[in-house]
Amino acid sequence: MALINDTTLRDGEQAPYVAFNTKEKLSIAQGLVACGADELEIGIAAMGKKEQEDIKELLALGLDVRMMTWNRAKRSDLEASLECGVKAVDLSIPISDILIDVKFAGKRDVMLRELEATILLAKKENLYVCIGGEDSSRGSIEFIQEVMTMARDVGADRFRYCDTVGIMTPTQIYNNVKALTSLDILPIEMHTHNDFGLANANALSGLDAGAISVNTTVIGLGERAGNASFEQISMALKHLYGQTRPIDSLQMRQLALCVANAAGVTLSPQAPIVGANIFSHESGIHADGMMKNSSSYEPFDALEVGCDRAFPIGKHSGTGTILYHLKELGIHAEKHTLSNLLPRIREIVTSRKRVLNDVELMTLYKENLCL
Repeated sequence: MALINDTTLRDGEQAPYVAFNTKEKLSIAQGLVACGADELEIGIAAMGKKEQEDIKELLALGLDVRMMTWNRAKRSDLEASLECGVKAVDLSIPISDILIDVKFAGKRDVMLRELEATILLAKKENLYVCIGGEDSSRGSIEFIQEVMTMARDVGADRFRYCDTVGIMTPTQIYNNVKALTSLDILPIEMHTHNDFGLANANALSGLDAGAISVNTTVIGLGERAGNASFEQISMALKHLYGQTRPIDSLQMRQLALCVANAAGVTLSPQAPIVGANIFSHESGIHADGMMKNSSSYEPFDALEVGCDRAFPIGKHSGTGTILYHLKELGIHAEKHTLSNLLPRIREIVTSRKRVLNDVELMTLYKENLCL
């Protein structure tokens, strides 16, 4: 079964204009575990004392998941993480020539020596070590193989393939990751960005190619256009891949709202999995189908993610929706009595750009009876 390593508390918080306080971090971590996250990336210890204090508080929750920190592959970063008491780390290095030039003046040998020394120190302290291959998608498979081989030989446990600027297609991801998993050097973790709206597809394509783990963030929060979405990947693994995932139906939407509020962003009503409107059926054909069979136009039940189903009274509603609402109001109307009602509803909704509520429907219905 694929692992979900959620990085809302690290990469999610790196989204521009976002900063979580300690209370928010604790709530997010607890919600993630309740909704089935297997691992959490919980911060960057090298940022300083306050970040380290937050990391210690997160560890003190005693959650039954692996918690790791993100680090540059530098001794100083690793020592800051060790001081927090973590048992797992991501050690990040650039893979593409572009970023090796920016960060190491193009000196691969210097970077690799620093990585090797940092891995050795981490393994001396019995840490689980993931190597974060920043910008892997713009690097060569040959160089990634070199990094993975050296890292494995000194004790690393996993390699994170990062599509850092979100430039890959699912087919390209599949081919690259398949080439790496076929080498059988280290297990692969996927880290994908959403610059072209392909983060989820690329993450799943990597799993199809043999990766064992995927990074996510709640509501896809992250740098620029964000990351693969925790709730979308979770539900895809459960429903499309048939994996057993312990998703708390009462907490999934609450978790999304918690992160959105903490980040100061608005959750789109059309957001997949947790959007307020995605279980609302206005079209007469869809609403009629749903009233007869709740699987007609939904891939999973609204209650599974803490949402409610609704049949709004709008421009595209049919008589079935009107009868449904009238029945809820205690009125058992005959279908033929509604022939004049639908045109009036459509005119009102179109002119004011807002659906009718039950009180307005009742008023219109009574007026219609008098015509």
